[in-house]
Amino acid sequence: MHTVKKRLLVACCLLVATCPPAAAEPAPSAGEVAEARAAVRHRAKALGAASVRLATAHTRLETLAAEAGQKVEAYNGQLVRLEQAKARHAAATVRLKAAEAKVAETSAAVSMLAAQAYGGMDLSNPMVGLLSDEGGVPGYLHRAGMLASMGDEQGETLKLVRDTQKVAAVLRAQAQEAYAKQRDAFRQAEEAKAAARAAVDRQAREAKLIEADKRRLQSRVDAARSEAERLARQREEALERARLEREARMAARLAQRGGVADGWAAGGSSASMGDIAADWALSQLGKPYVWAAAGPSSYDCSGLTMRAWEQAGVRIDHWTGTQWTSGPHIPLDQLRRGDLLFFGKLTTNPGDIHHVGMYIGRGLMVHAPQTGDVVRVASMWRRDLVGATRPR
Repeated sequence: MHTVKKRLLVACCLLVATCPPAAAEPAPSAGEVAEARAAVRHRAKALGAASVRLATAHTRLETLAAEAGQKVEAYNGQLVRLEQAKARHAAATVRLKAAEAKVAETSAAVSMLAAQAYGGMDLSNPMVGLLSDEGGVPGYLHRAGMLASMGDEQGETLKLVRDTQKVAAVLRAQAQEAYAKQRDAFRQAEEAKAAARAAVDRQAREAKLIEADKRRLQSRVDAARSEAERLARQREEALERARLEREARMAARLAQRGGVADGWAAGGSSASMGDIAADWALSQLGKPYVWAAAGPSSYDCSGLTMRAWEQAGVRIDHWTGTQWTSGPHIPLDQLRRGDLLFFGKLTTNPGDIHHVGMYIGRGLMVHAPQTGDVVRVASMWRRDLVGATRPR
């Protein structure tokens, strides 16, 4: 037993010697950590605003793209209608040529009629003057009222000439007007399409600029978050070193005041198997928690208590479920060093007891808490404490 005490005392002294002196305020300070986290929040706020702008820009881009699609389709429609107008213009041109041919034919008939009339009359006849007047056949048609003296056949021929000329003129005007209107509509559709595409291009460029700004802000947020996490981690590590140092100094002082068993015992009980288990567990302070580990360099909670009681010659399983039934259940006001403390819920399922520590006296326990932590001393008074067992 004295050998165990000496080993524990040496281990505690070594731990104290290797720990850096406790600082009043571990570096970095809480203010520095808070300031770094505030920077994260500030940059995240700017990033959020950029995200809103980007969402708005994308919505606008979608709207403009839809409008551009409509204008492109309107352009396509006008292109179809222009082709149709070209076809109608071509057909009207064919009809116009036919009408002009008819005009030429009837004009020739009129000329022949005039020649015949001229050949059968003397020059003093008014008809001769009419036919020989300047203006030719068109002039003659304008003075068609004077042809009443001519026969019915001659009048019909002249009327046909007049009608074919009118038809030709109407067809020519309609064809030119329809084609001109369709050309105007096509030009307007083409301009609208070009304007819509330009608007889409501008909006796409704006969206790209906002995306680039968002990426830049995201980088700043990531950098700030990394810095805040680094400072917080450094502070936690400094606090943990300070806590381990305090626990090691406390264990060393208690050992120096009359032995580990006497210093940590409840009610002044003498050395026992529980003392052996508790002394050994305390010699493992500072070793990391690793899930399912049972030493010698790392432990989980039940692995630590199993190895500790193994030093006293008592074998228990590496599981809180059976460690809970490894001995009699002890009232909390009758605890002795080495007793096992269990945490969780008491149900028919032993797996609902999820943690175990070892009582070392004065309301304290030594345990392997959780991933990222180390074997350390802590208060036994937790809200999920369900009871204690004394292995045998």
